[in-house]
Amino acid sequence: MGMTLRVVVPPHPLIGHWLSVLRNRHTPPAVYATATAELGRWLTYEALRDWLPQRSTPIEGCLGATEGRVVDPGVPLLALPVLTAGLGLWDGARQVLPAARVQHVDRCGSTLPASIESRCGVLVFAPEVATGHSLVALLEQLERRGVSGDRLRVVATLASGPGLSLLGERFPWLTLYTSCVDPGLTERQEIEPGIGRVAERLFALPATPAADAAVAGTTA
Repeated sequence: MGMTLRVVVPPHPLIGHWLSVLRNRHTPPAVYATATAELGRWLTYEALRDWLPQRSTPIEGCLGATEGRVVDPGVPLLALPVLTAGLGLWDGARQVLPAARVQHVDRCGSTLPASIESRCGVLVFAPEVATGHSLVALLEQLERRGVSGDRLRVVATLASGPGLSLLGERFPWLTLYTSCVDPGLTERQEIEPGIGRVAERLFALPATPAADAAVAGTTA
């Protein structure tokens, strides 16, 4: 049996709550930013559940010796927030991964490190998966650096059916965590019903062509 894209939508009530806050067109930027960070925190928590490397360690307990499980510091982790809107997710995720190395990347991956350590786990924080084209470009750059399979996971605020179909065709081994999958795209290639234009709402930017060029990640 061939591999198929694994899309995880955690059934946590807080994830549904914060997604609903993002969907509301009347949510002010400060609250929108809080909701995005909360989704980044909870989705990252879920993404790490069966992925974060651990090791056993002896513990001198209060009432006797025992054995514990701790995060293995020998396996490095690299967080890749996609600029600019992916910073909202990372704002919450960094509370879960305080020791991770961080590299801000553009949507096409041109700012990735030249090489990535072979044992390094990589988490990509994408604001949305709309058409999927820009995320494909980024993942192709990571693949050229040897990052694929279980070493890599993607955390996205929201995804569309067409975007996931494209990802599944190109990267059937990928695992992606998101708050919801919306069925379609508008004529402007925006997720419908969606959560609005992420960077504009996150940073209170005006909805102008100049702002479109100044921000990245709204229709990735």
